[in-house]
Amino acid sequence: MSIKETQQMIEQMLGEIQHDEAFLPKLKGEKRQRVFRSGTEVLTTTDKVVKSYIRVSRDNRTIERIPAYRIQHNNIAGFYKGGIRFSEAVNEEEVENLAVLMTLKNALHNLPYGGAKGGVVLDPKEYSERELNLVSKKYVQRFAPDIGPTHDIPAPDMGTDERVMDWMVGEYKTVHPGENYLGAFTGKSIDNGGARGRREATGRGTYRCYWWLVHKWAREQKDKEELIPKGEHVKQYENLKSIYKKSDSGELIKLAVQGFGNVGSVAAKMADDCPDLKHHVVSVSDHKVTLFKENGLDIPKLVAYQEEYGHLPNTEEQLFKAGVEADLLDRDAILTLNVDVLILAAIEDQITEDNMKDVKASVFVEGANAPIRAEADHYLHSQGKVVIPDILANAGGVMVSYLEWKQDRITQFYTEQEVLDEMYEQMEESCKQVFTEYFTKGINGIRNTCYQNSLKRLFTLMYKHGKLF
Repeated sequence: MSIKETQQMIEQMLGEIQHDEAFLPKLKGEKRQRVFRSGTEVLTTTDKVVKSYIRVSRDNRTIERIPAYRIQHNNIAGFYKGGIRFSEAVNEEEVENLAVLMTLKNALHNLPYGGAKGGVVLDPKEYSERELNLVSKKYVQRFAPDIGPTHDIPAPDMGTDERVMDWMVGEYKTVHPGENYLGAFTGKSIDNGGARGRREATGRGTYRCYWWLVHKWAREQKDKEELIPKGEHVKQYENLKSIYKKSDSGELIKLAVQGFGNVGSVAAKMADDCPDLKHHVVSVSDHKVTLFKENGLDIPKLVAYQEEYGHLPNTEEQLFKAGVEADLLDRDAILTLNVDVLILAAIEDQITEDNMKDVKASVFVEGANAPIRAEADHYLHSQGKVVIPDILANAGGVMVSYLEWKQDRITQFYTEQEVLDEMYEQMEESCKQVFTEYFTKGINGIRNTCYQNSLKRLFTLMYKHGKLF
């Protein structure tokens, strides 16, 4: 989804909430209209956009000036929070949209954070370690007045990792001597105050969200099926039911994962190992290739290869080296394969109006941010497909980031099991709230249900803080 689509959806959802007189019932008549106009204006605009150019000396002794951004959307629910990505595709509109989605995501999961995002326009594969270290330190120097443990707390995102966060927190300590520095960034290495399990958290949360909906929620509706609203809702429920029944009957669920980085590889391995739902992970992809095998890929070997070489095997020679049998397909072929479940864990705008009628999966899980465009989302909903939205499914990373930020403040470290238990508990609570409301109230779209829950929390906070008149 683009920033304009996100803003339009916020405006639409607030319009629907305004007509729900059970929400803030003391607001009536012209005052209610005025307050909602004010709230819509606040939530569809951004608090602060900061753009700078990072001056970097390359290894070939040239000087390069690289555009960099930090965008803060809203902090009514708590300190700004959001990742920093290193990618050639970074631009102001993308970063702003991701900042808005972070605000909504944190509100949906009742985390004490607002939304922000950062980005640097570069391909990290084209830079040496020294150059990336310099970029990381320069980023902190440029944005030092705008980040900090009680203001705006960055984390890793596409193209960044715990190594980059360690460099950044080290530079923050240099720039702000004597101040609390550990909580200024999350996603750090464990030795540097990071949380155990943070790297895998988004992938684990993405799979857990899907698992809960199919294995827990759908199974529990056996005696309540007549309460599900007719139309798309019944079609979606029947799709979910067909998936767990396929597993129960001994026929394996066909699952594909687009993107095989920290999110996709973890989700694929969890599906491959899952004792409750029996899967064939028949296809995975990255930026170069789609791998396909009808009776299931060897996921452990692919994970090992990806960890060693940084990409999936994309030639026959590389497949032989990995010890994996698979057909080599075009990288985008994964989107239209005949599978039951498709986990989208790559980048934005993967399913659009151009290919939406060609996709065959029944359930889509957004492990990446905004991989399905608005028009495609509406179409899939109309066909009875289930789309588990990004702000619900991929929040595991920010949930664990919150635990990391908290442990850095109290200097008491959580075990990996404690981190997982708390993340899963929060994820399942959020899923229960969203899906119960969606399937009982007959709301037009799971994404709309998520947005309404997020916006009600944000709007209530703004109103009670005296920000809306």
